[in-house]
Amino acid sequence: MTTQSSRVAYGLDGTKALVTGSASGIGFATAQLLAASGASVAMNDLPGENLQIAVGNLREMGLRVHAAPGDLSVAATARTVARSAATLLGGMDFLVNNAGAPLTREPIPVAQLGALTEDFWDRILRINLLSTFWVTMELSADLRATNGAVVNTASISAFGGGASSAAYATAKAGLVGLTRELARALAPQVRVNAIAPGYVNSNWECSFGDVADAARRELPLARVGEPADYADVIVYLCAGARYMTGEIVPVTGGMRV
Repeated sequence: MTTQSSRVAYGLDGTKALVTGSASGIGFATAQLLAASGASVAMNDLPGENLQIAVGNLREMGLRVHAAPGDLSVAATARTVARSAATLLGGMDFLVNNAGAPLTREPIPVAQLGALTEDFWDRILRINLLSTFWVTMELSADLRATNGAVVNTASISAFGGGASSAAYATAKAGLVGLTRELARALAPQVRVNAIAPGYVNSNWECSFGDVADAARRELPLARVGEPADYADVIVYLCAGARYMTGEIVPVTGGMRV
């Protein structure tokens, strides 16, 4: 089944954005859509070839993007990446906290509590929850100055029903709560919302088997979500949605219908 391109266009000339976890998947598609709409975008991911290739690919398209490498699971690095991006761009209008990782190649059954070691919990919480807090707080004054917006990438697993691990689902549930608390803390100047993706066609570290077949059988829209499907909603929450804050928007192809 083929997907249609979005018919929505944004005029974002002069705006600045930081997209974390943007070397691939949802983050890359979001950085591409923001930049194609006129924004200058700082693209964060772990230092290395993947980020350089992603930035290079968008620059070849004539888009204004910059590499902002750094491991956001380290508090000091997260703050440095955020501040460097704001300095490089000359301010910040939109922050997309998309960085996250399952840290397992196969789902950990929920009953296997012994597999959730202290180190695993620590790393899961740092990258999937705490990094969002660290980056957002570092940029809070910049975003207030522009009446900006924050969009976090949570997960449908935050609401139960399975994930790569109980730790991952718990971290994303925490991100749902953090989104709502940041919306209260940064109001009225800054709006803070989140999306909760379902199936995603990307190079996610954890394999869930044939999700394309599962989507065809289970979802009303009968397909796996493409990164661009999620980017559409993220950019809308950044550039539009002027009366939305503290909301968690499921983007699942109808998974819970």
